[in-house]
Amino acid sequence: MDFDIKYKDFRMEIREYIEEKIAPLAPEVDREQFYSKDIHQIINDKGWWGSIVPKEYGGLGLSTVEYAILVEEISRVCGSTGLTFAAHNSLGTFPIYAFGNEEQRKKYLPDGAKGSLIAFGLTEPEAGSDAGGTKSRAEKDNGSYILNGTKCWITSAEVCDYAIVTARTSDEGGVKGISSFVLEKGWEGFSVGKEENKCGCRGSNTAYLHFDDLKIDQSQRLGDEGVGFKQFMITLDGGRISIGAMALGLAQAAMELALRYADSHPGEDGKPLNRSQAIQFKLADMGVQVEAARLLIYKTAWMKDNEIPYTKYSAMCKLYASEVANYCTATAIQILGFDGISEDYPASRYFRDMKLCEIGEGTSEVQRIVIARELLKDLQK
Repeated sequence: MDFDIKYKDFRMEIREYIEEKIAPLAPEVDREQFYSKDIHQIINDKGWWGSIVPKEYGGLGLSTVEYAILVEEISRVCGSTGLTFAAHNSLGTFPIYAFGNEEQRKKYLPDGAKGSLIAFGLTEPEAGSDAGGTKSRAEKDNGSYILNGTKCWITSAEVCDYAIVTARTSDEGGVKGISSFVLEKGWEGFSVGKEENKCGCRGSNTAYLHFDDLKIDQSQRLGDEGVGFKQFMITLDGGRISIGAMALGLAQAAMELALRYADSHPGEDGKPLNRSQAIQFKLADMGVQVEAARLLIYKTAWMKDNEIPYTKYSAMCKLYASEVANYCTATAIQILGFDGISEDYPASRYFRDMKLCEIGEGTSEVQRIVIARELLKDLQK
């Protein structure tokens, strides 16, 4: 798998653009906690909001590997932008293409490819890791549904144009009574609630969504009734690749910062920090872990592109990359010392942004459950 060779030019082209356009805006976005319309347009100018949308619907039709590299490079300079970008593509446009009918695809995908953000509404106040505990309910009413409920921790809730959400459509227990719908911002009964004040990814908007007697035509349902939970689990498999790529970008950024700092700052003996064996060991561990995470992520993306079952690997790459990001960002701060917790360097921003990767798209504990389950299935085979 010659990823570095095959995609070298692709990576360098997008890196140069991102370094020039997005990197200078990242510190202010984090410090002031706002969603940047300028960055939104910068991404839109390249058509990247439609990265995985097929060309026939106005997108770029990138492979999953190319998309993962794009998420990685964006996150390397701005975790907030990486999160918004990944959520829109992996969780927003993907399920419409994968589970929507042709009319829904033609209606929403071209808009999504042009920068109309699509949110993903799964998490609820009483249904986090246990997504099957969904309480939102859509009752049938003369050819329509009446939706009531609340979603929380929704990326782009305030700035989205559309949202895909789950709700119970029957009294059948467990996950079989859950369906999914495409909603449009501005419909009566669709409102945005409290915005979260997060420790990291502060430039990515996160808020509640409330549905109060929201009337939905049956044409807004994605696929058949009762398959919404299954659809969202398939969606999360792909989303975990993008969160792994986001974590990888942050880990790469932290490692690069640590390397530069250790090369240019003196230690106790007046020699550069990187002459210290203790520092060298930390840098070596960072390098090995980053490279291993990259290979695991790209392999998983390649499996998705080649329609090879990848549930186990998506959980693996997300788990491993997020824990690598934890190690690399924390270690970068340790190498920088007090400079690592100052605003003069982005180390603390990388560390704060990283934490989302160990929680979003399923916590690290959930990933371990998925991995163990898949390993046991393999044993039975």
